[in-house]
Amino acid sequence: MSRDFDTIVNRLGTFCTQWDYIEDRFGEKDLLPFSISDTDFECPQPVMAALKKRMDHAVFGYTRWNHEVFKEAITGWYQSRFETTIDPKTVVYSPSVKFTISKLMTILSEVGDHIVVQTPAYDAFYKMIEAHKRILSANELKEIEGQFSVNFEDLEAKLAHPLCKIFLLCHPHNPTGRIWPEQELHKMLVLCKKYDVFLLSDDIHMDLVRIGKKFQPVINFSKQPESLCICSASSKTFNTPGLIGSYAIIPDDKLRERYLVALKEADGLSSASTLGMHALIAAYQTCGDWVDNLNAYLDDNMRLVHDYFNVHHPAVKFSIPEATFLAWIDVKDLGFSMDDLQDALVKVGKVGIMDGRKYGKKSGTFLRLNVGCPRSKLLEGLRRFTKAVDSLERKGG
Repeated sequence: MSRDFDTIVNRLGTFCTQWDYIEDRFGEKDLLPFSISDTDFECPQPVMAALKKRMDHAVFGYTRWNHEVFKEAITGWYQSRFETTIDPKTVVYSPSVKFTISKLMTILSEVGDHIVVQTPAYDAFYKMIEAHKRILSANELKEIEGQFSVNFEDLEAKLAHPLCKIFLLCHPHNPTGRIWPEQELHKMLVLCKKYDVFLLSDDIHMDLVRIGKKFQPVINFSKQPESLCICSASSKTFNTPGLIGSYAIIPDDKLRERYLVALKEADGLSSASTLGMHALIAAYQTCGDWVDNLNAYLDDNMRLVHDYFNVHHPAVKFSIPEATFLAWIDVKDLGFSMDDLQDALVKVGKVGIMDGRKYGKKSGTFLRLNVGCPRSKLLEGLRRFTKAVDSLERKGG
């Protein structure tokens, strides 16, 4: 019997990045963490049953991913969740979404070429572009009262640059939680076609949407799917990143072949993670209802954060995002510098909440709080936030 989302699971002592190595990010041990974007929830029972069954086999040799069961689990998920028909032949394996993006970046661009990214952005994008000696071309999102939208005039100017080769889209967007609506996706596609720019879409948060909101893959609106790739995984949704494995949808036959040759021959990754593959298949085949329940729980957690700030810190601005389990919180009206606030959070509140500056130079007034956890942990984290802020107010007074 699967336990519910309120269950506290002690992750300490498991070499857990978020809990055991919190000092790496915040400089101190024994903090309550709301940092790394995995959750504190157990993965669903059908996934555990599939893993236990495979573990009982006791032989873990090289594992083939290129077969109907793996591909049809993915295409079936897209059909049932998003009413999107995906050709199974376009589905390929990858060890991670970041690997896919990195590999396609090297295939589709050269040193010195421009990669357009909407900022603020997942910090790995910055590091990857710099490591590959490409140029980050930042399309800063517009923000009005907590709502984020695309600056299309600036986006077109960036895509029109003769050295621009890739538009790296994050959909839903991390860290703001925006689900790009049909009309905006359509405009992005039109601009990419106009300037011959490849659209590379990171959709790893696609399942984690608020009740009443709808995610649609960009491929639904493309008349030229050969000029795009979707990268995603089951791991963010079902909390299995440690099992390794993701996938990409690459409609263009020649590009897909180039990717597969690079995967197998240059990188030696022809074999999949056995347990990662079995986890994905079980999750996508049997766990739709579990995801619905997860999203309902995350909805309540987001409302809790919103209501808590309204009551205890009305100067804090937080709009519930359309997707993800990440709360993007504007703290500029508290009146403290981010350095002072982070110092108080860590040393007084003993809580680890991500500094928005990791996601962009202009995000120095934001915090990113992971609400993918039991409600009791979230409440304790908010209380620690208050303790930290109170200490700064007393100091200031």
